[in-house]
Amino acid sequence: MNSYSSSPASLAPVTDARFAPVYGVLREAMASRAFPGCAFGVLAGGKVVLQNALGRFTYDDGARATTPETVYDIASLTKVVATTSVAMLLHQRGQLDLDLPLGELLPGFVVGHSPGEHAYLVTLRHLLAHNSGLPGYVEFYKTVSTPAGLLRACLRLPLKSEPGTRAEYSDPGFILLGKALEVLAREDLVTWVRREVLGPLGMESTGYCPAPERRSLIPPTEIDHTLRRRRIQGEVQDEHAWLLKGAGGHAGLFSNVPDLLQYSREILAAAKPGQEYGSPQIFETKTMECFAERQGPAGSSRALGWDTPSAESSAGHFFSTDSIGHLGYSGCSLWIDLRAGIAAVLLTNRTWPDRQCQLIRQVRPQFHDAVRQALGGDDL
Repeated sequence: MNSYSSSPASLAPVTDARFAPVYGVLREAMASRAFPGCAFGVLAGGKVVLQNALGRFTYDDGARATTPETVYDIASLTKVVATTSVAMLLHQRGQLDLDLPLGELLPGFVVGHSPGEHAYLVTLRHLLAHNSGLPGYVEFYKTVSTPAGLLRACLRLPLKSEPGTRAEYSDPGFILLGKALEVLAREDLVTWVRREVLGPLGMESTGYCPAPERRSLIPPTEIDHTLRRRRIQGEVQDEHAWLLKGAGGHAGLFSNVPDLLQYSREILAAAKPGQEYGSPQIFETKTMECFAERQGPAGSSRALGWDTPSAESSAGHFFSTDSIGHLGYSGCSLWIDLRAGIAAVLLTNRTWPDRQCQLIRQVRPQFHDAVRQALGGDDL
């Protein structure tokens, strides 16, 4: 599994007085115990214009202070930074047909079904768009204890609706997508992501399964009283990713603000070729356009892997309709405005010490609104 290092020379704080309202939003959030600490950054005009951190790993006075390079469990940001990136590259190389039925890659998905039944109709596109008909979340970890057992449970899930007719954000769908991509790539997802995505983009602090000696440098996500019955720090919080040995198509990745801003730069370079973001390293413009397009059904904000702004979006009021992004359960978010050329990253451990607090739902749009208002000009 991947271990990671960091490059301290490139991770210095970047501050700017115009972002004072952003600091205000985050300090108020910490005072309300939305999270004990956070790291955050903004990319605009081809430059990192904000990169800093506030607070501590926990609410204890003596806890380690967060820094701009602090690595967090980014939870479901894994779905875009890793899994969707793999799908984008395989599609770009002609190795992935978006309309390929899942059953052709994972035959167990259609076992017990007759040809023409809904299970046979589920495609990779449906999984990426979260409209496969699979349920959003099932507590498999209460009944299975191995990677094989979890995969079998996902394969046997009954569909709740006909594929393409109803959108429901689905963790089991991305667990299955991750396995399907491994079949196409003929390699495990961890190795493929490290070589084809993280390496070329210079994301040296990003990876799965942090080495034991690095775990104390990562903010803890919770005190688990249900499954592992211990403090969760430096290992993936998501129970199903943990059952998958720390790496699933839906969760498992650890990263920091500088790396995620670097990833955002690549997305913007592909979306805005020939402009201030330079030439893309791995993605082509046509690939970016394909995966950033909303998929339906009517009313769904989902593109392929990515989300787009909705009426009550976590992106706030000022990110354009040409924006893509994603959230992470641990309290992380990444939003990229392809039209304005702006990206914003917020990393927190809002689930510490437990998962009860939901204030992050208010903080995210406030944070993004403050960022965009600070930038001002024609971007609003």
